[in-house]
Amino acid sequence: MAENLVLSLDSGGDVVIRLRPDLAPGHVERITELAREGFYDGVVFHRVIPGFMAQGGDPSGTGMGGSDKPNLKAEFSREPHVRGVCSMARTSNPNSANSQFFICFDDATFLDGQYTVWGEVIEGMDFVDALPKGEPPRTPGKILKATVRAEG
Repeated sequence: MAENLVLSLDSGGDVVIRLRPDLAPGHVERITELAREGFYDGVVFHRVIPGFMAQGGDPSGTGMGGSDKPNLKAEFSREPHVRGVCSMARTSNPNSANSQFFICFDDATFLDGQYTVWGEVIEGMDFVDALPKGEPPRTPGKILKATVRAEG
């Protein structure tokens, strides 16, 4: 059965992300594992660039941290980076994704084939749009709780 990741944000509501194990089974497994462990609860969006993307998933809130799990092997696909697409952040090493992810505000097709797409926002994109902007924002938006639930 298909699953969704639900991010309850302090910017006003829930963001529902349809998980895409057909594109990135290893990354979807990691995201769901971390969500079920409560890893993302209380984590901020530390980099929010208007017209580009909102990045979170680092418990240190600096953009330098991640989980204690090993880094993931890249699962690049032909899926385009368009508004609402969820993809993994990484260093210059393609196989360095760990826990940080970003949600595209707008088309960012220059990222295609270089970052692992693992989901797409199907509800609540307005709550992503409402996140405080900045690198980092003065008062960053926060994931209050991340849950995984069956679709439908």
